[in-house]
Amino acid sequence: MDEDRTPTRKGSPAIKVRVLPEEKATIEALARDVGLSASSYLRQMGLGYKPRGVVDMEEVQRLVAINGDLGRMGGLLKLWLSDDPKLDEFKPENMRAIVRGLLKKIEAGQEELREIAKAVLIARP
Repeated sequence: MDEDRTPTRKGSPAIKVRVLPEEKATIEALARDVGLSASSYLRQMGLGYKPRGVVDMEEVQRLVAINGDLGRMGGLLKLWLSDDPKLDEFKPENMRAIVRGLLKKIEAGQEELREIAKAVLIARP
């Protein structure tokens, strides 16, 4: 073997652990929860590392969607504040209600973002 080569796990000896089928399922589920293979999970646990949880991608997608909605609403508000001729068709007396409704939607979106972020960032057991 070349002295400059770093050993890899692929060619290294394996440790066999016998488990019951339900234990295997539990280990695999726990590994999945932190984004690892069962082997990586057991190796990290055996070496004293505590695997870190991964973010729930479904929740991240919700955050991205809400962020996009907030961005679009912010763009509409910015457009309203400009002197864009596209807005000439809206009556000034209606704009106050439109802007207030838009601000309420933005506030609701921000609250939803906060709640999802809290759920995503809670440490998993």
